[in-house]
Amino acid sequence: MQNTRNLVYGALNKVDNGSYSNIVLDSVLKNSELTLNDRRFISALFYGVLEKRLTLDYIINQYSKIELKKIDSNALNLIRMGIYQLAFMDKIPKSAAVNESVKLAKKYKLFGAVGFINGLLRSIVRNGCKYDLPDEKNYIKYISVKYSCPENIVRLWIDAYGTEITVCILEALGGRPPLTIRTNCLKCNDEQLTELLSQNGIKAKVHHNNCIILKNPGDLGKLELLNDGYFHVQDIASQLCCELTQVREGSTVADVCAAPGGKSFTIAELMNNKGTVYSFDLHESRVNLIRKGKERLGLTCIQPSVRDALSANDDTVKADYVLCDAPCSGLGVLRRKPEIRYKIDLGIDSLPDLQLKILSNSSRLVKSYGILIYSTCTLNPKENVEVVQKFLENSHDFSPLAIELPDYINRSIDEPPNCFTAIPGHDGSDGFFISLFKKQV
Repeated sequence: MQNTRNLVYGALNKVDNGSYSNIVLDSVLKNSELTLNDRRFISALFYGVLEKRLTLDYIINQYSKIELKKIDSNALNLIRMGIYQLAFMDKIPKSAAVNESVKLAKKYKLFGAVGFINGLLRSIVRNGCKYDLPDEKNYIKYISVKYSCPENIVRLWIDAYGTEITVCILEALGGRPPLTIRTNCLKCNDEQLTELLSQNGIKAKVHHNNCIILKNPGDLGKLELLNDGYFHVQDIASQLCCELTQVREGSTVADVCAAPGGKSFTIAELMNNKGTVYSFDLHESRVNLIRKGKERLGLTCIQPSVRDALSANDDTVKADYVLCDAPCSGLGVLRRKPEIRYKIDLGIDSLPDLQLKILSNSSRLVKSYGILIYSTCTLNPKENVEVVQKFLENSHDFSPLAIELPDYINRSIDEPPNCFTAIPGHDGSDGFFISLFKKQV
C-alpha cells in the first residue's frame, strides 16, 4: 500500500496547485502496474481527502497543539490522509494508517514533521478515532463541518433553497456519484448497449430513453465501446437540458459554449444526425475535443469552430435553437469536483454580469420564433434565475417559454415556469439550471 499512498499524496498536491481532480486521478490510474484493488484504494483515499478536507482540518485542530496555519504545508496532506484512513476507512488497519504516513514523511524529508505526525495520529487512535462536531446551536457551522462544505456556500444554499433542501444537497456530495452515459442511438439501442456493457463486466441500468447509469464502470478509457462511439458520458441533468429543446430532424442549432461537446452530441443524436449543429468554443484546443468526439460518434451534422460567445459580433449564423451553457461557479458539480468548494473566489458575484452578456449576445443568433436555452451547472440564484430575469427585462423580443418536465424528474423548488433547477439527491443528477425563451419576431 505504500506506493499507492505515495501516488495519492502526489495527486493531492497537484490539485492544491490548481489541477482538476478528475484529470489528476485519471493520469494516476493509467499506471498499468496497479491492480483493481490498488485503483479502488487510490480513488477512495484521494476523493475522500478532497471531500472531507474541511472536516479533517477541524479534527486536526481538536488534536493538535499547533495551529493549522502553522503546520508545515507539505505535511498537511499526509496528516489528512492519515486521519481519513483512521476515521473514515474501516478496513484499513490503524497501524498501517499511522506507520505509512510516517514513512511518507521521511521519504519526502519532512523530518521536522515526522514526530508531530506520529504523535497526532497515535493520539487519535488512542481516542478511538472519535471527534466532536460543533454545537448544533450554531447550525451553519455544525453542518459545514459535518458535510465538509464552507459556511459561505451553506449559507447561500439555505438562503436560496431552505434548510431541508440544503441538507439534501450536502448529503448528495458524499461518496462518488454515479456515472451516466448517453446511448448513441445511431449505432445501437439501450438494450443492445446494456448487453454489450454486461459482456465487458459493467453493470448498467436504463434510467430513461437513451440514458444509462453505470454501477461499476472501471476505466472507461480502455473500453472499445466508448472508443467505437457507442455512447458518450453525460449527466442526467445535462441530457435533460438537450431533451427539453425538443429539437427536430433538419433543425439548425447553435451551441455557443460547447466544449467538450456533450450537449452538441446529444442534440445531434436527437436530430438523427439530420440538420446542422454549429458547435462553438473559445479555444482551438477545446474545439478539437469536439471534433474528436463527433468523429468517434459518427455525427456528421456537427460543425465545430472557434468563436467567442462574449464578444463575437457576427450574426451570419441563424438557428432554430441556440444553446447557451454559460461559464459558472460549478456549485452543482461539487460531488464530481470536490476541490471547487474550497476555492477562495468562486466568482459568485462577478460571474452573473459575464453570463448575462453571453446570453444577450447569443440571443442574436436565434431565428424568428426560435428557441433560446440558458443553462449552468451551478446552484446559485444570482447566476440562474436572476440572470434570466435581467435578460427578459432587457430583451423585449423574447418571452419566457414554460418548461414541461418528463415523468422521470420532479420540481424541488418554487421558481418561474420557464426555469428548472435540478437538485442533487432528488433525481440522481448533478445540480443544474435550465431556462427556456422563445423569440417573438
